[in-house]
Amino acid sequence: MDLNLLLDNLTNPALLFFCLGIFAAFIKSDLEIPPNSSKFISLYLMFSIGFKGGQELVHSEFGGEIIWAFAIGLLSAIIIPVYTFWIAKKKFGIHNAAAIAAAYGSISAVTFLTTISFLDLQGIEYDGFMVAVMASMEAPAIVMGVLLLAVFAKSSNGAPKINFSAIIKHSLSNGSVVLLVGSLLIGFLASDEQAAGIEPFTTDIFKGFLAVFLLDMGLSSGKHLKVFKSNGQSAFLFAVLIPLVNGCVVALLSLFFLESIGNRLLLSILIASASYIAVPAAMRLAVPKANPGLYLPMALAITFPFNITFGIPIYLGIINYM
Repeated sequence: MDLNLLLDNLTNPALLFFCLGIFAAFIKSDLEIPPNSSKFISLYLMFSIGFKGGQELVHSEFGGEIIWAFAIGLLSAIIIPVYTFWIAKKKFGIHNAAAIAAAYGSISAVTFLTTISFLDLQGIEYDGFMVAVMASMEAPAIVMGVLLLAVFAKSSNGAPKINFSAIIKHSLSNGSVVLLVGSLLIGFLASDEQAAGIEPFTTDIFKGFLAVFLLDMGLSSGKHLKVFKSNGQSAFLFAVLIPLVNGCVVALLSLFFLESIGNRLLLSILIASASYIAVPAAMRLAVPKANPGLYLPMALAITFPFNITFGIPIYLGIINYM
């Protein structure tokens, strides 16, 4: 891994604001982002990246790279929940394992956005269709987590009855998914002249809003770390090693399918990331016996900061080396 690349990433203002949030939580500061403001910023980020992705998609040539990116993304959203469930169920039980499997098979949109900001700073090009790849990976992982629970719960007494249609509907109608896909479509349909009219909103202020959002994520992560301590070393190791393995494998194998360095890094970080927004919302409905005090801090307080501090330069280092 390039040391200069790591240092550049660690001094990224967005990442430093995330660290500031953790520090503020650690010293029990009264610093907070109002819930309504935090929700607005998260919606803005989904809107902005979706719209810009749609604009880029217009200028992307349909070919093998798009097909392979979608294929790898969807395949990972099916395979990763299976093997992570097998690992997690031995230590955490089948209900927690189902939620963990769904979280690590799904994606973190904020990790994706942070990686885009990193690529922009490094001047590395990527394609807008990667936003569509991201949007396609959320729902399959949630369905796989619920399906795995249903299969393994049959062997135990009092197995919960799971409404698959409700889960699928919930995963597809999740607000972030609807806004992301909808913005992508609108960006695809809008002309360059029309898009230029809202460019100050979609582009110029994007990094500032991302920094404030990561400050809020740092505050939330710092609070969840206290709850996470009671779950032991196994959860910590899982939350670091699973994304590291996933990201490194894709960084290596993507060489045979994708040409763009930016696309390879984005795909690696997507597959290495874990959901802490859409999946917890779906798991509350699908797997109420799963403990959110376990799988939420794993994804938010461990995997997320690991990926944006060390994961990005590690995966990019592998891609550049290959």
